[in-house]
Amino acid sequence: MIVEGVTDGAGLHIGLAVASWNQTITDRLLDGAESRCEELGVSEVTVLRVPGALELPLAAKALIDQGCDAVVAIGTIVRGDTDHYEIVVRESTSGITRVALDSGVPVTNAILAVHDYGDAVERSDQGDANKGVEAVDAAILTATAIARLESP
Repeated sequence: MIVEGVTDGAGLHIGLAVASWNQTITDRLLDGAESRCEELGVSEVTVLRVPGALELPLAAKALIDQGCDAVVAIGTIVRGDTDHYEIVVRESTSGITRVALDSGVPVTNAILAVHDYGDAVERSDQGDANKGVEAVDAAILTATAIARLESP
């Protein structure tokens, strides 16, 4: 048996957890995610803003606790001159993975980890290359696949 999801958001409640740090970029990712949710017919979208990427796992958990069928974590981490970049990338990614595994609800990753700001601009452009768009697709495909697996 092969079980696959579909990109039909009808009946789904999608949460978008968005870091305010590097807001120029995260707003572009959020715009892409919201547009994609609308294109795919998502029934309800809840946006929860938090200060930075380290707060995204807790935001994802809160959205799941409010009934979201899937969550997209949106953030931008730009490499600097210290080890802080590695810590934030590792811990934010680990945290959203843990929330997904602990809850059984998909939490997809639209946290950009880039070496320079130009890379972030490129990955948040309008259209299919926008990582917010990609993460919404992954969230819906995963949520619908799991729902089909659980259906008799």
